[in-house]
Amino acid sequence: MTGHRVRLTDEQVALVQRLQRGQFGDVSFDPYEPAVDFFSGDLMIHPVTNRPADKRSFIPSLVEKEKVSRMVHAIKMGWIQPRRPRDHTPSFYDLWAQEDPNAVLGRHKMHVPAPKLALPGHSESYNPPPEYLPSEEERLAWEQQEPDERKLGFLPRRFPSLRAVPAYGRFIQERFERCLDLYLCPRQRKMRVNVDPEDLIPKLPRPRDLQPFPTCQALVYRGHNDLVRCLSVSPDGQWLASGSDDGSVRLWEVATARCMRTVPVGGVVKSVAWNPHPTICLVAVAVEDTVLLLNPALGDRLVVGSTDQLLSAFTPPLEAASQPAYWLEASEEERQGSLRLRIHHGKPVTQVTWHGRGDYLAVVLATPGHTQVLIHQLSRRRSQSPFRRSHGQVQGVAFHPTRPFLLVASQRCVRLYHLLRQELTKKLMPNCKWVSSLAVHPAGDNVICGSYDSKLVWFDMDLSTKPYRVLRHHKKALRAVAFHPRYPLFASGSDDGSVIVCHGMVYNDLLQNPLLVPVKVLKGHALTRDLGVLDVAFHPTQPWVFSSGADGTLRLFT
Repeated sequence: MTGHRVRLTDEQVALVQRLQRGQFGDVSFDPYEPAVDFFSGDLMIHPVTNRPADKRSFIPSLVEKEKVSRMVHAIKMGWIQPRRPRDHTPSFYDLWAQEDPNAVLGRHKMHVPAPKLALPGHSESYNPPPEYLPSEEERLAWEQQEPDERKLGFLPRRFPSLRAVPAYGRFIQERFERCLDLYLCPRQRKMRVNVDPEDLIPKLPRPRDLQPFPTCQALVYRGHNDLVRCLSVSPDGQWLASGSDDGSVRLWEVATARCMRTVPVGGVVKSVAWNPHPTICLVAVAVEDTVLLLNPALGDRLVVGSTDQLLSAFTPPLEAASQPAYWLEASEEERQGSLRLRIHHGKPVTQVTWHGRGDYLAVVLATPGHTQVLIHQLSRRRSQSPFRRSHGQVQGVAFHPTRPFLLVASQRCVRLYHLLRQELTKKLMPNCKWVSSLAVHPAGDNVICGSYDSKLVWFDMDLSTKPYRVLRHHKKALRAVAFHPRYPLFASGSDDGSVIVCHGMVYNDLLQNPLLVPVKVLKGHALTRDLGVLDVAFHPTQPWVFSSGADGTLRLFT
């Protein structure tokens, strides 16, 4: 490697040769010298170790005894079956023994005709036209090809007469292959299924058969200067209350879109709820950390007067109990402006909703912990916190229309609580990122949830805690959902500025699933600050739907 001439000595050459032969490098090493055994091969009387023998080496094992007794018991009970000896005789059976010869697909029907051979052409002739005879190059090329790649299995030749044609050399081989083809041909009948493509689409009723439902915009209620977050309809359907970010609650006449009264409340109105009882004229308004109870003094004077009498008939208890909220009477000046009661909470209120009887109202507070949901009783002016612990941020609550249940929607699930037994009855999993709104069917067995990931989820509570149907009709987040109290209709409002009305028929027959058909997309609200429809509500008796939007208007679709 270095370019020097190296001369090896005789010892070095001998070392290299020994290594090439696979011998040891050292000359003096003897690989065959006698080995010295560490242990002697003689059998001795005494053991190598002097340790006394274990007790376990001469006492039967208890663990093994327990295992064996378990196996004996299992064999007696028949849980462990002994292995049956294998039958090594081959089993043959008649393939068509069970077949009914009179059946539609009987053996005579299953006849597979043999495939026909192709008819001979000009190249098979004993005297073919000259253009079919191969040239010398073509003949050499044909002989060099693989038998599978050849177009023809033979070379066309010319004979002077039919008598001069010799016997075909591959006749027996081809006959044999043909018999093999017929014998090994897969005898499988492919039944062609004739399906009408129309039958694959579910038969939905025509929207004309599902009338009445709202189809066109009838009225626009203008007056608010900022986005209208919430609205509520009076139980007789004559009046409409709306709350806005401009710090006012407006009361409208439904039929004429006339603003009857504007009540300044001095803050952003998060929620408005008209008392559903027909003999009580009260509107609950959620403003900052307070719920205001307004008597709008609209409609029947007797109802307005009896509501004031009902509120003034309250006598405070002798010992004031500690409550999570405190109630304040309105001053005389505030009573002129329709205010009757204030309920202070100390935390921002995000939602207020009435029970169907009109005496209880539930309130959602924007606070962490177990005091997110409070229930107030109007007649006794009492407040209580029904929950001991929190299950995440509460998005909305709703009372069950017929039974003592409270539905509480958190971001990922909806919980159904029994208020009398004070226990969790059901937990519905909507499979949404963030639930935004909640509505209960008037019959009480079905619930719909809207979510910010633009899904509307329908639950059939008799069926499962998983969604019965997920509707993805909106392009953007859903802000509000609502059921009609009488007609089989439900609606959803979204940030894409549209209200989608669907036909949702719930049958009395428990075996029949609800029929959900989207029937109309109602548009009219202009998008403002990337917000569209913020609330929807149905008229209590007519198939009409109200919507409030970020453009500061309310709209009636009839």
